[in-house]
Amino acid sequence: MKEDATNSNLIATAKKVLQIEAEAIKDISPRLGKNFLKVCELCLTCEGRIVVTGMGKSGHIARKIAATLASTGTPAFFVHPAEASHCDFGMITKKDVVIALSNSGETTELITLLPLIKRLAIPLIILSGKLNSTLSNSAYVSLDISVKQEACPLNLTPTASSTAALAVGDALAVTLLESRGFTEKDFALSHPGGKLGRKLLLRIEDLMHTGTEIPQVRPETSLADCLIEITSKGLGMSAITDEDGNLLGIFTDGDLRRAIDENINLNKTSMKEVMNTKCKTVTANMLAAEAFHVLEQNKINSLVVVDEKNKTIGALNIHDLFRAGVM
Repeated sequence: MKEDATNSNLIATAKKVLQIEAEAIKDISPRLGKNFLKVCELCLTCEGRIVVTGMGKSGHIARKIAATLASTGTPAFFVHPAEASHCDFGMITKKDVVIALSNSGETTELITLLPLIKRLAIPLIILSGKLNSTLSNSAYVSLDISVKQEACPLNLTPTASSTAALAVGDALAVTLLESRGFTEKDFALSHPGGKLGRKLLLRIEDLMHTGTEIPQVRPETSLADCLIEITSKGLGMSAITDEDGNLLGIFTDGDLRRAIDENINLNKTSMKEVMNTKCKTVTANMLAAEAFHVLEQNKINSLVVVDEKNKTIGALNIHDLFRAGVM
């Protein structure tokens, strides 16, 4: 019973934290008005980059906000305010906009930067829990992100306040994203290593086997010799081409099974007798994701890549797409 009571208390505490933080975010929503619009305007018309800064927990949140902005079409980066006082301020230009996070509005390291920011006439945006503070009073525009209480029982550790700041940063990033008409393709350009990036950027020419790696034989080649070509190239098929490389047909593992069922003589049968002339092909400039769609729709495992004149220039199979992380 004692263990059950302890577990119950743990769950109750966790739920209370979530409730406090959820209410903190909910309370901020009605405050988003003219000042938030000014912030959006400054960011959208910024000719440089959005510089996000903050100390301590606010610094961690600022770093995440900068990363979210940068990945959603708004060039941004994080600058540590203490380091900015020791040469890193040189990273900031007159064309930039500075967003500073400070729950108290009295963060010493940020206040130290105020004369430099004013000298360069850089627009300063403050996200603070205290509107009547040194930083808020010095800002071009200030957003009220104050919370009634922290989730910490001592009301000391930044919890609800840091969550609120993060949520407002996300709200800003998504608002700017929509205003810029940011698309999935734009997102992929910022995330070339991610799964979405690979789907939207990787093309067949980046994956296909070329040159001597292409399994291909002439139409007069015997089925037995074609099987050697299929086995040696490991793509589960072979293209049938003329002497100029023009595609005439294809022969796959599935075609082989059907040929065996019909008791076809492997040595005496030529490829022109058994090749499939209605083969599906793709072009090198198509997205790799499109190749997967062709494979899936036609229930096949391999594809021949041709140019605009139907000349064979490459080949790939479903395993190439798996390895590239397209699927």
